[in-house]
Amino acid sequence: MRIALFGRAPKPANLPYVEVVLEKLVEEGVEFSVYHTLRPACDEIIKEEFKEVQFSTYVNEEELAQFDPHFLVSLGGDGTILEATVLIQSKDIPILGINMGRLGFLANVAKSNIITSLDALFTGRFQLDFRSLLQARSSSTHVMKPNFALNEITIARKETTSMITVHTYVNGAYLNSYWADGLIISTPTGSTGYSLSCGGPIIMPNSENFVLTPIAPHNLTMRPFVISDNNTLRLRVESRENEFLASLDSRMHSFDTETELFVQKADFRIALVQTEMQDFPSTLRNKLSWGLDHRN
Repeated sequence: MRIALFGRAPKPANLPYVEVVLEKLVEEGVEFSVYHTLRPACDEIIKEEFKEVQFSTYVNEEELAQFDPHFLVSLGGDGTILEATVLIQSKDIPILGINMGRLGFLANVAKSNIITSLDALFTGRFQLDFRSLLQARSSSTHVMKPNFALNEITIARKETTSMITVHTYVNGAYLNSYWADGLIISTPTGSTGYSLSCGGPIIMPNSENFVLTPIAPHNLTMRPFVISDNNTLRLRVESRENEFLASLDSRMHSFDTETELFVQKADFRIALVQTEMQDFPSTLRNKLSWGLDHRN
């Protein structure tokens, strides 16, 4: 088995958990490659604990594809998994997310469950949870690369505190003009992120929907709107400034207001490894403290 490790340089408090992962990989005789930002920490651990172990390093999607891993293990939070999708793209490499960040809706393997989850991975006791993505293109010559988002695509104002107007069309039919600070187009995966903080609904994964959530709209009747993911959105922005921002999972692009954006479902999915200890309802209960009464 070949496994790619991905993550940022770990905080000192997380180094023992990185060591647990490496120890398990060495114990199982797994061939592994490490993302370059993790290399210094892994070098130190390997030098002290496993002197004879050799492993490679990758720095981009081409080198990851050349290593051709069976799985990618992400060490970090949800943002780390979003970064990993940029390297994986349509390569069909499943992701196991070990949470070394904060909330962890995507990276939902707790530090205390690292060994158990890796055992499940090595013995085939897991399922693949396929998540849909959004992709965007513009009417201008500006190329968004990569042009997809696992969580959300956000239209936002630029260099102004004034609201913008986002004229929105669904399959060519006029839907609404959102007079707001911006507009979030979220996948079910992203429904627990930015969209949720702006009043959007939580959507079960694999629901085959998008949700359009306005950001601070100046209209009390302008509510989040759920549509089927087989629709194509066309967006045109009016602003006091000549530019606006489009964010794809926090990757920022600037466009002039003459540009129209087109958003639709991507033609590939991202696979997340789900062991028997993980499921979406239990993640919601644990992360959002559902069912807990703190009054007593």
